[in-house]
Amino acid sequence: MKRIIILLIVAIFSFNACAKSNEKSNKNKVDNTKEIIENNNIINKNKEKKVLIVYFSLPENDDSNTSNGSESEDSSVTINGKKMGNTEYLANLIQEKTGGDIFRIETKKVYPINDHRKLIDTATQERRSNFRPELKQNVQNLSQYDTVFIGYPIWWADMPMALYTFLENNDLSGKTVIVFNTHGGSGLVGTVDTIKRLQPKAKVNDNAISIYRGEAEKSKSEVDEWLSGLGY
Repeated sequence: MKRIIILLIVAIFSFNACAKSNEKSNKNKVDNTKEIIENNNIINKNKEKKVLIVYFSLPENDDSNTSNGSESEDSSVTINGKKMGNTEYLANLIQEKTGGDIFRIETKKVYPINDHRKLIDTATQERRSNFRPELKQNVQNLSQYDTVFIGYPIWWADMPMALYTFLENNDLSGKTVIVFNTHGGSGLVGTVDTIKRLQPKAKVNDNAISIYRGEAEKSKSEVDEWLSGLGY
């Protein structure tokens, strides 16, 4: 009789353990399914958004021979025979991943891209005088975009002044703004906060990416990972 009672108790405990195990397994499946659905919703939501990639980039001339030496090997990327500025290359990577439209900020003023030293001197003078270079054209139908990626190189520890012109002449209120840049060692140097100040009603994402100019050509996997983290 005792043996039968013991066997019944063991059976009951085994049944309860199995039930709890199945309950936990089912809960994990539900949680995993919920997470997959939530992630898919984020991705689908981002796909539904109209994306614009705005960038400013000036590739320097590979044949420059100045007394200070050229840094053009760090300022441009050549892919499939096409020469691009570092920031332009990043903009193209973002466009490939997001399927967004692309807009290049171009100034009426011509910059000395054949001489890196003169380019830096020009950028310094513009910054000191708080100069606003006139742009060749503006974005058409900006209101149709929900998300705006903004990219630029760092010139003398700041955004090029052309970015100030763009940000002061365009209203990004209510839009998600995502920043990317290239630099020679200074990183973002507070430019995300500058954009927040210039566009106080925009939703400027703190998750910006900053690529060292000498690593731009090898940055595709890093950019893809960053975009995946943003839901693209």
